[in-house]
Amino acid sequence: MPVSSAPRASIGRDRGRLYDVAMISVGMIASIDFDVDDAATARALGSGDLDVLGTPKVVALMEEAAVAAIRTELVAGETTVGVKVSVDHVAAVRVGDRVTATATVTKLESRRIHFDVTVEGADTTVATGTHVRVLVDRGRFLDRLP
Repeated sequence: MPVSSAPRASIGRDRGRLYDVAMISVGMIASIDFDVDDAATARALGSGDLDVLGTPKVVALMEEAAVAAIRTELVAGETTVGVKVSVDHVAAVRVGDRVTATATVTKLESRRIHFDVTVEGADTTVATGTHVRVLVDRGRFLDRLP
């Protein structure tokens, strides 16, 4: 996974807890390949009635690429959670075609990690957008669930 030599983020603070995002840097990137199957269609996902790649799967692929872009830089006990996705789904993809989702870190803001995300087909851009993830302590996050 290519890593840029851009400035590193400072340590963020939330309610007294330090979150070290120093190893995550702008320019980190990852891509995920996916062969569209019947389970990923709009019809199967309930987001439409066509047998083409569904928007919910497009968003999931974008999030998967974002997680992959920073996964190796997280410290033990920390993870990220998605908090914002903005997507323009601009082209249809048939079952059996391959797409590639790519996420690139564009901005670090305390515990917030911003990404540009795309999904590309063989000859066309399928979707573009932005995504924000927040660095959290895994145990504290799960302990707060009702």
